[in-house]
Amino acid sequence: MTRKKALVVRGGWEGHQPVKATELFLPFLESHDYDIRIEESTDVYADTAEMAATDLVVQCVTMSEITAEQVAGLSAAVVAGTGLTGWHGGIADSFRASADYLHLVGGQFATHPGKEPCERRGGEEDNFLPHTITLTDLGREHPVTAGIEDFALHTEQYWVLHDDLIDVLATTTHPARSWQPWHRPVTSPAVWTRQWGAGRIVVTTPGHSLDVLEHPAVRTVIERGMLWATRTA
Repeated sequence: MTRKKALVVRGGWEGHQPVKATELFLPFLESHDYDIRIEESTDVYADTAEMAATDLVVQCVTMSEITAEQVAGLSAAVVAGTGLTGWHGGIADSFRASADYLHLVGGQFATHPGKEPCERRGGEEDNFLPHTITLTDLGREHPVTAGIEDFALHTEQYWVLHDDLIDVLATTTHPARSWQPWHRPVTSPAVWTRQWGAGRIVVTTPGHSLDVLEHPAVRTVIERGMLWATRTA
């Protein structure tokens, strides 16, 4: 069997534990015949030869910065067939100052609504809300999410700004609460795919902490997403 090449790029805000989070998935990649290279910065994206030889990029870099050369290299690789996937802020809240990166992935974290103000205690749990991840009709048939039922989480619930070139496999709905400024429920994509040139992109928005990544449904979506996004030709 031909071995595939996965590039794991991690870093950025330490609150998402990029090292521990990515290491959860290394055994899965190894068991599916991937050779793995790990990079702690996005410098590798500007290495044309390395990116051309890469079948899958697994990115876990929250916020941080990226140069124009680096994002151009990543985008060119995806256009040529390299897959790109990631979860939560590591892909949906990366490189906030780069419009070209946003154009590549098709969606951007805007906020995660919090609890009622009187219930907040100043910790990250202030932004943990019970919510449901709901599969779309497409999601019930797509290889990344087929067979997964709607599931409940108690963690950050991402509100995402997005374009309509993404294929939404699952959504989550933010209710209109009395202490919030919006006046009707808002539905955001929670899992989506995107075709970009010859490449495939998979974004999974749950994944704030290790326990969420170990949730059976979340982990299954991420692992299937890695396989589906991998270069097909």
